[in-house]
Amino acid sequence: MDTEHVLRTFVEYYEDQGHRRITGSTLLPEPGDPVLFTSAGMHPLTPYLEGRPHPLGRRLVNVQRCLRTTDLDEVGDSTHLTVFEMLGTWSLGDYEGSRSLDWAHRLLTEGLGVDPGLLHATVYGGGEQVGPDTESLRLWQERGVPVEQTVDDNWWSNGPVGPCGPDSEIFLWSGDTPPRSTPTGDDRWVEVWNHVMMRHRRLDDGRLVPLPQRNVDTGLGLERLAMLLQGKSSVFECDVFEPWRRLLPVLWPLDEPSFRVVCDHLRSAVVVVGDGVRPSNTGRGYVLRRLVRRLLTVLWRDDPSRGLGDLPDELITHTLDHFRQDGNPGLPGLVRRLLVEEERRFRRLLDRGRNVLARPRFRGPLGEEDFHYLHDTHGLPRELVTSLREGEYPETEGVGAVRS
Repeated sequence: MDTEHVLRTFVEYYEDQGHRRITGSTLLPEPGDPVLFTSAGMHPLTPYLEGRPHPLGRRLVNVQRCLRTTDLDEVGDSTHLTVFEMLGTWSLGDYEGSRSLDWAHRLLTEGLGVDPGLLHATVYGGGEQVGPDTESLRLWQERGVPVEQTVDDNWWSNGPVGPCGPDSEIFLWSGDTPPRSTPTGDDRWVEVWNHVMMRHRRLDDGRLVPLPQRNVDTGLGLERLAMLLQGKSSVFECDVFEPWRRLLPVLWPLDEPSFRVVCDHLRSAVVVVGDGVRPSNTGRGYVLRRLVRRLLTVLWRDDPSRGLGDLPDELITHTLDHFRQDGNPGLPGLVRRLLVEEERRFRRLLDRGRNVLARPRFRGPLGEEDFHYLHDTHGLPRELVTSLREGEYPETEGVGAVRS
């Protein structure tokens, strides 16, 4: 079952249950929102979870592209991506969590063909201010799904204050043996779907108060689910990444961990540019710059002559099409030009940094005053200085004929 089929099956199933499809937003939150990027499908819906009536009603479904910088260091494993698509459903004060979980179980087993024996669930076991989630526990027991009770792992919040609540997570077994242990005891149980009973607001002092309505907010990673349904061992092997698997190794031979990082960061950079972000030294632009520099660091490790100007057009257009950013025919060319210019800028920065650090003053141990001087006077961030001194970057002088 390809990814687009999974997406259609999901949306149509919930439309049949009376949900209205809403259009997913870009990666950029509304002006004034302190969050840099949309990191969950619920983020654009926060006002409605807090009680504002939604124009399309109380049952909603959507597909939302998300970016999570908190997972950057985990990219390269089998399940984490920087930019991904989140399938989501919401009850805005309509039905309760048990109905949401029942529908999810039916969709997975009947609509998507998941073997019920490969499922496991976790539920909230209770804490100081909120008791155990007996409603979800009972539902899973009635369905014959093994269930584990936890505390911290099954409480969802989007920050230290704001909407929050207990959640029930659905896991699918990914091992090549019969299922064993529990999700907290064996990482072959892969989380695919989180159902949050969003009924509380956490205040600055840590107290919980009821929200105006009892909501249900669910989120399911599309690429991760597709990986499991297609019997693949990592998200980078599902059909979404077929063009990358076909074209990138021919252009740049890379080991598997390096391929995953380069593939993820390049794909993410394309999507971020597609949503209107430009490289800079602050905010969203710095996230984009960091993605490009991280992938170049891996790309140049074995061959500093590699350049982003060689990136096949198909990979840019395929990514923009997949994330539904294909409305502007000039966008693929703009993406390429920005990536190539950012590569040139990084090469120049490395050359300048290497020359500055060769001065006698910087050959010994560096103190805080040195790091501040290098940053403020020469534009060299601390992490870049440290990497250059450790020899992480290859010599780039004379290699900078970046193709455009």
